[in-house]
Amino acid sequence: MAKRRKVSNLLGLTLLSQLMERPMYPYEMASVLRERGKDQAVKINWGSLYTVVQNLEKHGFIEAVQVAREGRQPERTTYRITEAGQAELADWLRELLGEPEREYSRFEAGLSDGAILGPDEVTALLRGRLAALEGDNNRGQAELVQVGERVPRIFLIESEYHLAMRRAEADWVRGLLAELDSGTFPGMDFWRALHESGVLDGSGRIPEFPAGIEVPPAFGDVPKREEAPDS
Repeated sequence: MAKRRKVSNLLGLTLLSQLMERPMYPYEMASVLRERGKDQAVKINWGSLYTVVQNLEKHGFIEAVQVAREGRQPERTTYRITEAGQAELADWLRELLGEPEREYSRFEAGLSDGAILGPDEVTALLRGRLAALEGDNNRGQAELVQVGERVPRIFLIESEYHLAMRRAEADWVRGLLAELDSGTFPGMDFWRALHESGVLDGSGRIPEFPAGIEVPPAFGDVPKREEAPDS
């Protein structure tokens, strides 16, 4: 379970890591973050950077070492990491690297309620997603090879991890599509009948399913339409 931290914004982690190199002022920190592509690994709200810096200082993780002004420019404060900041950074990294944590994704949220849409539409959407994933993964691999020629691998492993996760997602989506396309996905007939019944409209109506549709136990006793006898 993640610890409650005085500064929990992951931008704070990245700023502390940067200050392990040398003292910097906030604008310089932001410039280095962008230059190194750290915003690809950490979701950064650039407008909150100064607030995070203030919180790090408030809790004693960084401290001001110089306040300077150039010409008519506003004063800029240079910060360095403290011993407490170094200890917090090391402890935070050990937690993130060593302790698996449940992480939630927008895709997973969509999958959890995807049955509201019909199987044909879901299949089309997943097919489009797979095409986008494959394109992104090909570009990501090419970029890794290019950047890897001049940057040590240790500074690229978060990009390797991201690419590996996206490839795994593409493989999973590809397998699911194979089941949907072949009709071997369990409960496909029920899903289609539920969608075509028109009851998923907030009315609370009880669906009636054609005879032969296997209704999952979770749906309890729902009526089935009797097939008309052959004349």
